[in-house]
Amino acid sequence: MAAKRDYYDVLGVQRNASADEIKKSYRKLALQFHPDRNPNNKEAEDKFKEATEAYEVLSDQPKRQRYDQFGHQGMRGGADYQNYNDVNDIFSHFGDIFGGGGSIFEEMFGGQQRRRGPRSTGDPGSDLRIRLKLTLEEIAAGVEKKVKIKKWKSCATCNGNGARPGSSRSTCPQCQGSGELRQVSRSMFGQFVNITACAFCGGTGQIIKEKCSTCDGEGREQGESTLKINVPAGVSEGNYMTLQGQGNSGRRGGQAGDVIVEFTEEKHDSFIRNGDDVIYTALISYPDAVLGADIEVPTLTGKSKIKIDAGTMPGKMLRLKDKGIPHLNSYGRGDQLIQIQVWVPHKVNSHEKELLKELSDSEHINPSEEEKSKSKSLFDKMKNAFS
Repeated sequence: MAAKRDYYDVLGVQRNASADEIKKSYRKLALQFHPDRNPNNKEAEDKFKEATEAYEVLSDQPKRQRYDQFGHQGMRGGADYQNYNDVNDIFSHFGDIFGGGGSIFEEMFGGQQRRRGPRSTGDPGSDLRIRLKLTLEEIAAGVEKKVKIKKWKSCATCNGNGARPGSSRSTCPQCQGSGELRQVSRSMFGQFVNITACAFCGGTGQIIKEKCSTCDGEGREQGESTLKINVPAGVSEGNYMTLQGQGNSGRRGGQAGDVIVEFTEEKHDSFIRNGDDVIYTALISYPDAVLGADIEVPTLTGKSKIKIDAGTMPGKMLRLKDKGIPHLNSYGRGDQLIQIQVWVPHKVNSHEKELLKELSDSEHINPSEEEKSKSKSLFDKMKNAFS
């Protein structure tokens, strides 16, 4: 399931767009994908809701600042965050943009007011959030994970409608089967019509005569499901994926919520991640550092041989091209950086001690005054860079 799109991309504006630019772009998209212009077109309705969700955040300065800082994750769970499941709610909330009185039944499309049928679903279900641990190897290759979760599932006995199998329903006496309640008000600017879902029947237009004995009319029951999560290569700690419609089932056939999968990285025994690069510390002996050697190092996909040049100093970085993490939603991948460290033994025997004493008097074993001066100069440059 694809992750939720960036709100700025949804509205087709730059990240520094003004409030007027955001409003103008949203109005254009909302008119283009309005359900009355696209009857029975689920894709257009989804785009309509997506654009409204983006505008609801970007048109509010505090919400926009939070989104710019934390992305979609920062908008989850907020009390002021509105999730639009019904297109009627959208125009009730943003009627001022279209010059109407707050309902999609206003005269915004040639003066016609068209009645919609009753809602076919009950109350929407809630979202669920899970944390998925991944190893660096799994992140580098991409992986399919299966996770069991406990959630509200559609009742198998009544197929989610809440009624006892074989029983009938009656017309809601409150809304007369329309599923909607209209409130008309007049002002000096004209007549305003506000349309809301009937609370008595939950917007369905019908009343259950006999409740399902399994779910007591809820249309759902507690259960367990197995999710299959296809994790793309290159995700990072804190990235998340939205599995639409995989959350808690709604009451009486209401739309199911989503599952928010947040990725976490497990600490690796050998590698440290730095963006899309990985860092590995290779410990070599003093003779190998002096004389040079070919050594084998682990990578995220196996092992590779690298050449240690003669006279390699501790701290030197070597690079294995394209051995790091793939770039998420892009081509190429990072590198593996290999930091060379020279092993200094904690204990030596008497023979080794005599050899080291003999070497210590050799011409090329100890640094010259010129090399000491270069080392001090380099240290001063590093100190100034970080001061």
